[in-house]
Amino acid sequence: MFLGTYAPKLDDKGRIILPAKFREELASGVVVTRGQERCLYVFSQREFEVMHEAIRKAPVTSKQGRDFLRLFLSGANQETPDKQHRVTIPASLREYAGLGRDLTVIGAGNRAEIWDTEAWNNYYEATEADFANTTEEVIPGLF
Repeated sequence: MFLGTYAPKLDDKGRIILPAKFREELASGVVVTRGQERCLYVFSQREFEVMHEAIRKAPVTSKQGRDFLRLFLSGANQETPDKQHRVTIPASLREYAGLGRDLTVIGAGNRAEIWDTEAWNNYYEATEADFANTTEEVIPGLF
């Protein structure tokens, strides 16, 4: 499970060093793709295959399903981390997420997310009050 918040830097070649706590899970392969809210999702190869199986079950007649599948898979980049635990973020994904040099990587359970630090701070500020004030059942069985 991916947990926590980290602050790596994007190097001049568009690479990021994976947080130490994520390395074992991602060592055999990583898939980086477009996420929602203009972040990037980072999956282990195994978890990405689970996600793909779930997504492909959407009926081909569902426009929303087709749109999600197209955007999710067309942005996917698969690779194996190098010996320094780095992965390259393709230029198209860096542009999509508006990544600068300062990044915030968060654990989000079955995936990690890569955010431009300023975008993460803005998102956090905009949503923290709603999180703190959650009074109804948003996630069934949680509250």
